[in-house]
Amino acid sequence: QVVRGIEIFSSLRVLIATVCASLFAFFWSMLLLLFTMLAYALIMCQLVYPYLMDPRFDEDTVAWMYRYYGTASRSFWTVFEVTFSGSWPVYTRVLVEDVSLVFAFVSAAYISLVVFAITRIITALFLKDTLAACANDAEFMVEQKMHERKQYANKLREFFIEADVSGDGQLTLAEFEGILSNRLVKTFMASLEIDAQESRNLFCMLDDGDGVISSEEFINGALRLKGAARSQDVVTIMFEINRLQRKFDKVHHMLRLSLERDPNPEGMGMMQCSGTLSLA
Repeated sequence: QVVRGIEIFSSLRVLIATVCASLFAFFWSMLLLLFTMLAYALIMCQLVYPYLMDPRFDEDTVAWMYRYYGTASRSFWTVFEVTFSGSWPVYTRVLVEDVSLVFAFVSAAYISLVVFAITRIITALFLKDTLAACANDAEFMVEQKMHERKQYANKLREFFIEADVSGDGQLTLAEFEGILSNRLVKTFMASLEIDAQESRNLFCMLDDGDGVISSEEFINGALRLKGAARSQDVVTIMFEINRLQRKFDKVHHMLRLSLERDPNPEGMGMMQCSGTLSLA
């Protein structure tokens, strides 16, 4: 609960959740690697054994072969170091250069299959589990969204301060158009996912009707204008249009009833006007 309650430990919480979620993947990955390393270690031990008795090789070469591949346990530990330390040339160069080229093909096959391919597949698997753990952590996602929104608002606030030439905490249309005439500023606004091509229209969308834009109006309005139209915004617009249509139909019905009760030229003109609006 302490770790969950402190924001600074959010990454640690995700890391712990990832480790717990990856235990099964870790178990099967290590089991696969152990069987693969054991098979390669036994093959190397069997291939090296005849050369240990060969009088053509000097004592130093024989001692080196026995030290690293002389027994099954020695060979397995050597393969373990080859797989996880990344220093595989140290354990194969003597065999390839001084003993036989057969070891070059065997070692190249193991390095390509295990050290290069399997280990990277396992790394990708753990990365997938990490991303899945982050995506499933609702609190972490909320914190990330809040952090992104805070950073975005700070950028907007800096832009507002630069645009406010008079320093009165409000942007007029002239100030707004003046700063948006700069191409670099338009590029900056585009990086914030705000279309600033039509400065006057953008000002009208941010303004609440008093002819100036305050810092709060600018930030809140820009946050709503960020990016493309959301499904929620489209549904809201459709709802408002339907509501206005129902009001118009109600007024049209009342006018029709009024004209039926008291028909006159003036009412007929209103009827024609309302009919035209209805068709429109």
